Amino acid sequence: QVQLVESGGGLVQAGGSLRLSCAASVNILSISVMGWYRQAPGKQRELVAAITQGGRTNYADSVKGRFTISRDNAKNTVYLQIDNLKPEDTAVYSCNARPLDGSVYWGQGTQVTVSS
Repeated sequence: QVQLVESGGGLVQAGGSLRLSCAASVNILSISVMGWYRQAPGKQRELVAAITQGGRTNYADSVKGRFTISRDNAKNTVYLQIDNLKPEDTAVYSCNARPLDGSVYWGQGTQVTVSS
């Protein structure tokens, strides 16, 4: 069982920055892939960034150059740095963990609201 707790969301003006955190209850090096998803009102949930056990990262085209995923293995925490925020980034951002056994875990989500 993996518990994920997100934090760092909030209300920010367009052009600002936020850093989201996802704290895991297990050693994140045991998790194959950790990712950040977002879901805006009326839209499907989408993957915005992911980081593999080996440290490889990938990003949705819509966020490349503005979002950075990273991790602190000692703190079992994955971060999502969001720069140059745009109103269309407004969404609930959720952390996702996929251990090697094929299970999937989700955090409760954190709201990001960007005002124009």
